[in-house]
Amino acid sequence: MRLQGIELLEYLCQKFGPTGFENEVADAIIEQLEDNCDKIVKDTFGNVYALIKGESGDRVMISSHMDEVGFMITDIDSDGYIKFANLGGIDPKVLYGKQVILGNEKTKINGVIAAKAIHHKNREDRFTVTPIKEMYIDIGAKDADEAKQYVDIGDFGVFNSDFVFFGTDNKYAKGKAIDDRAGCCAMIEIIRKIRENGISLPFDTYFCFTVREEVGLSGARVAAEKVKPSRAIILESTAIGDIAGAPAHKRVADVGSGGVISLMDRSTIYNAEFVNFTLDTAKNNDIKAQVKRYVSGGNDAGHIHKSGKGVKCVAISMGTRYLHSPACVASMDDYESIRELVFAMLKNMKAEV
Repeated sequence: MRLQGIELLEYLCQKFGPTGFENEVADAIIEQLEDNCDKIVKDTFGNVYALIKGESGDRVMISSHMDEVGFMITDIDSDGYIKFANLGGIDPKVLYGKQVILGNEKTKINGVIAAKAIHHKNREDRFTVTPIKEMYIDIGAKDADEAKQYVDIGDFGVFNSDFVFFGTDNKYAKGKAIDDRAGCCAMIEIIRKIRENGISLPFDTYFCFTVREEVGLSGARVAAEKVKPSRAIILESTAIGDIAGAPAHKRVADVGSGGVISLMDRSTIYNAEFVNFTLDTAKNNDIKAQVKRYVSGGNDAGHIHKSGKGVKCVAISMGTRYLHSPACVASMDDYESIRELVFAMLKNMKAEV
């Protein structure tokens, strides 16, 4: 079943793909790309590579990670309650009372993240955030034996969140895993557009759907060493704060103002020439784009830019409210701007000399 646009984004976001357990997402991407590229392979690490061959030996890498923040089961107590560790940066304040899905290759089960109820807390504890180590997941099991019929230590979990479109013309999306299934979705549609328009690129283009970005960027490191690109475009989602009361410089970017172009983050200083080419391409093609107004975070470029002989990198992100939560919010206008910008960049990019 071939999907596109908002339906494709919803389909990918609802897949079960916490860091270290991305197979379900990878299989969905491979299914959507069938017959759209010259070669598609999955490596032993779990990364997916979709190749469109070009006219020269130069290689360009487009990268987006498949994994989402989530949980790993660390213990099951005698009463059947499940202890867990977070996978990726999750604020404990967003966890209490949230629905989750736990599972492995064979079984998936619903649960709720819980902790000591407020009426059992003393006055001091009521005004502090419960640490993750004091939370647990309730799956309705009467004891450990019953719980282990469904899950075990080392199994994974993700938020269980409806995917909803809202706002004028349903231009806003709310759901889990927009970071970074939005980038994966854009890559799929860019590949299709290249093929459908019969475009011949002057370089081999590797669309890399990477694993384990949320914990260590390790998938991107493996992918970059395999592809050996001269340039790389990293598609990401970035946390922003365009909410009431936030000063302009701390908003990072604005939802609805286009793809967010990074100049620097905590792991990468982006190639100035490539950044300028990106901004010029947006301007020349009347595509909305904006510069990230804050130095924060990091992404797969942290490993890609220093691989091999060094790689020129640019990061284009989807500005996302409430990142790493069950209710990430992003603009479909921004998604479309990013998709069209990367497509225009590939059409106008020259082969490396």
